[in-house]
Amino acid sequence: MVARGLLTRTELRSKAWRQLFRDVYADSHLAMSHRTRCRAAARLLLPDGAAVAGRSAAALFGARGVDTDEPVDVLVPTGQRFGPVSGLVVHTANLGSDEIMLHDNVPVTNPQRTCWDLAQWCPIEEAVATVDQLAARGVVLLDEVAAFARRRVGLRGWRRLLRVVELADAGAESIPESRLRVRIMLAGLPRPVTQFVVTRRGRFVARVDLAWPELRVAVEYDGLWHDDPEQFHRDRRRLNRILGEDWIVLHVTAKRMRDDFDGFLAELRHALAHRAH
Repeated sequence: MVARGLLTRTELRSKAWRQLFRDVYADSHLAMSHRTRCRAAARLLLPDGAAVAGRSAAALFGARGVDTDEPVDVLVPTGQRFGPVSGLVVHTANLGSDEIMLHDNVPVTNPQRTCWDLAQWCPIEEAVATVDQLAARGVVLLDEVAAFARRRVGLRGWRRLLRVVELADAGAESIPESRLRVRIMLAGLPRPVTQFVVTRRGRFVARVDLAWPELRVAVEYDGLWHDDPEQFHRDRRRLNRILGEDWIVLHVTAKRMRDDFDGFLAELRHALAHRAH
């Protein structure tokens, strides 16, 4: 637009415009999201054969947890030169044409390839939490992702993707819950059931985030309920009901996960061992 004389560079630096990438601007009144930035990058920056990938691809498929201003992950086929570009994280790897699809008119790695890249590029907790979301939304089937990994036996990273699939669970309902479950399993404890429904004589009593039903032990992640300040109190009343059913319910907060997760694990191990005996 500057070259065509429609705007000056001074005007672009005004509050009327927001810079997305170098030489890429948007109207400052446009509702911005990471998906919007992915679409802009794909339309105006990516070379032929490249695709939005990784966490950015997952965001286009509907996964949460990627902030608006985080760099956009893109994948460029080996041998093709591109970048660096401020605001993009450019990855280079072998990329089959069958591993790219159009989603909302954006070239994006297909769901299986997206899971592969998540497993390679992200810490395992983050990779599993994102794959959980894709599986919960029906974007991928975990069996298909495992098959994708097995077709790549011998390639660096196939075992890591299988491990992500083993830890993933389509029943997870939040990112913190996913991370909590993964940490518990990586610590060597038995796999919990997600979103377990406690019943009494066939009637609903409560639903818990993670449970070992045969031992009647449950774990609840206590989040911050910004949209509903009464939710915390409703949850506490709900959990009080299942205490009458002889359940042990342990609570963990973001602070506890950050500062004292070993202490929480010790409590959980004790509860599971106590009930096992």
